[in-house]
Amino acid sequence: MMPSRPAPAVTRRPDLDWIRVLAFFTLIVFHVGMFYGPWEWHVKSPHEAPAMAPVLMATSPWRLSLLFLVSGAATRFMADKMTVAALAKARLARLVPPLVFAVLVLVPPQTYYQVIEQAVTPVETYYPAFYLKYLSGTGHWCRVNDCLTTPTYNHMWFVSYLLAYSLGLSVLLGLAGERLRAAGVQLEARLAGWRLMALPFLALCALDMLQLRFPITHWMLHDWYNHTLSFTAFLFGFLIAKSLPLRDGFIRWRWWGLALAVPAYAVVAYYTWVYPFGAPPAPLGIRAAMRLVYAAQQWGAIVAALGFGARHLNRDGPVLRYLVQAVFPFYLVHQTITVVAGHNLAPLGLPQGVEATILVVITFTGCFATYEIVRRVNFLRPWFGLKRLPPPSKIALETGEVQTQSQTQPAQA
Repeated sequence: MMPSRPAPAVTRRPDLDWIRVLAFFTLIVFHVGMFYGPWEWHVKSPHEAPAMAPVLMATSPWRLSLLFLVSGAATRFMADKMTVAALAKARLARLVPPLVFAVLVLVPPQTYYQVIEQAVTPVETYYPAFYLKYLSGTGHWCRVNDCLTTPTYNHMWFVSYLLAYSLGLSVLLGLAGERLRAAGVQLEARLAGWRLMALPFLALCALDMLQLRFPITHWMLHDWYNHTLSFTAFLFGFLIAKSLPLRDGFIRWRWWGLALAVPAYAVVAYYTWVYPFGAPPAPLGIRAAMRLVYAAQQWGAIVAALGFGARHLNRDGPVLRYLVQAVFPFYLVHQTITVVAGHNLAPLGLPQGVEATILVVITFTGCFATYEIVRRVNFLRPWFGLKRLPPPSKIALETGEVQTQSQTQPAQA
């Protein structure tokens, strides 16, 4: 009998990189949809479309959980190449400057137009005056039921949560790193076969019931359900990132995941139509039953995304390497572009389809333009989550393009 070969070491998962890129692009389109949907958002189109709610629910239950999962997987590949202290330092360097920059520079224009559209208290329409009040911490712009206090972080809640989870994981690795990795091996065994579909789904059913008691707030200290769900997804991604059996399991179960997600989404869409935003809420029993439906859509979509991604998106290339670098700067600036462009497009009275198309084009064009500028300016790169480029002389030395003195000068007699 031939001895079995050891499983190949997994050093990178291009499929997870593709999934991360596509999920962020879906998020950008989702936020354009929020400009038209019936739910509250920072600014709103006069062409509000209640029919957008079922469309937005196609990705809302699972998209961010998937992003936290692939972020946890990316953290695993980093953690296996460096010490715990180096990992924490790398996450701080990657996430803190963009978070600070966004709160001070990128988010204020969103807040400016939000208070212009929604606040009933006096608003400083001169932007420098508004900005000074925004920074001072005395900004409390109120409407009938609530107030907006600044500074704030808006869509950067995702980055702040990711930072907290990364540091929390670093602590776990420092205290029990080997046991944590061993838990990944045990999880791989426990999720073999049909259990890959069933057990995480049941866990999500239990987790999603928490939302009946703890609604999502996106505020760090008052978001218990969201933290429980998101950190669980992040830790799950960390544990399974290098598991080839689970990768193959997702491939085998991808169609079953789709078969679970699609009818669940149909029920969610119908529910959203019957109980629209602003109407009296559904009875508690119906809302509890819908948490199970959300869990079915959530896990089915994640299984399908991971399975089809592993099956069809497993090739690296220059396009992927470009987009992997670009996607974080895209995330930082996209919502500001959408809010500013949407607010200023609305008074033009364009047909809704034309306006929405223009808004999507402006958002993506602005994202690409921002990245193309930022990646070329070394000073700006850390503020957008990119590493500083080494000096040209160092690059040349590392690539062997600098010749030694004995190679370039004639020998002395």
